[in-house]
Amino acid sequence: MSMRLAFAACALAAVAACAPLPNQRDPYARLLTPRAEVSKVIATELAFARAAREDGQWTAFAEYAADGALLFGRNGAVEAKPWLKTQVNPPKAVSWSPHRVWSSCDGSLAVTQGAFSDPDGSVGTFNTVWQRQRNGDYRYVFDFGVPQDEAPLAPDLISSSVAACDGEVGAGEPDSAVPLRVSRDGTLAWGFQTIGQGERRYVVWLAREEGWEQVVNVALAAGSAQ
Repeated sequence: MSMRLAFAACALAAVAACAPLPNQRDPYARLLTPRAEVSKVIATELAFARAAREDGQWTAFAEYAADGALLFGRNGAVEAKPWLKTQVNPPKAVSWSPHRVWSSCDGSLAVTQGAFSDPDGSVGTFNTVWQRQRNGDYRYVFDFGVPQDEAPLAPDLISSSVAACDGEVGAGEPDSAVPLRVSRDGTLAWGFQTIGQGERRYVVWLAREEGWEQVVNVALAAGSAQ
């Protein structure tokens, strides 16, 4: 079973680096802060997929994982890097390509979404959360695959959206039942939760000038694949 089907990755260590959701952001302070790098996020996702094909699936997942990332599967969460060291690369790796990306205004966090295809014939949609590291590179802190009967059709162009960088987000905080982790500047929020006997929820919120918009909302019933 593929990583895109079997696991989701979330970095608890990244939570401490995230700021609380603010009601207002200082436009002058942004002149000295990092900006969104959508093209770099896309390039990293493509390089990750290429590394899986060329270097081996688990080798690539280990290389592109952030420190402290967790892999979440049927039996709960495991720490990514130690677990990956025990795995043997399959003869043929899962393949995937991004279709869209959302980024915080400062680029500290970004989310990609696209289609995956496993050698066993499984297909579906993946969602990945990327965190910018101290050296400027992006590493994933979360990866969540949603199996489907048919893989999503690839768009002509990869779409991208960057959070609002000016003014005040009207709602203050997203109205979310799922606990959220946020970017350093508080303009991108995401959360993943297992509820009850195994229902899973994954959401992503993006700050717009007019308020918060939920750009991703995935709900999987208990016992559904993965």
